[in-house]
Amino acid sequence: MTEVLFHFNVPDRLLYACRLLRKAVRSGTGVAVSAPAATLVRLDRALWTFDPQEFVPHLLLRAGEAPPPRLQRTPIWLVERAEQAAHLPVLVHLGEEPAEGFESFTRLIEIVPVDAAERESARRRWKHYAARGYAIERHEVSAGQS
Repeated sequence: MTEVLFHFNVPDRLLYACRLLRKAVRSGTGVAVSAPAATLVRLDRALWTFDPQEFVPHLLLRAGEAPPPRLQRTPIWLVERAEQAAHLPVLVHLGEEPAEGFESFTRLIEIVPVDAAERESARRRWKHYAARGYAIERHEVSAGQS
């Protein structure tokens, strides 16, 4: 069964995602990030600029796109639909609605900022996963972890 984790009180959602993805690459873990197209474009840009000393290998796929064969081993996939990257073990979800297809991943991570509207959206996603029998782990992010 998929392990579901919520990371709460994140001051900057995209910066936190960048750091989380950098950590995943360093550990050799492949990660899919699902989100609306506009969020993925911002994350793609952030991954190029958040740390000028480091590169986080990733690819951005539009809905319905398939990566060229030479890029299929890229560790981080930014996708609009999670099933585009279901071969990876971890899904980081940055959308407002529950992640579709999360069940095919070993781990689902939801990143929740401090914004009240975003927290309300996260509560709905939490209830969605809990209603389906998933045990959810809560992780409070401290100021130094953002």
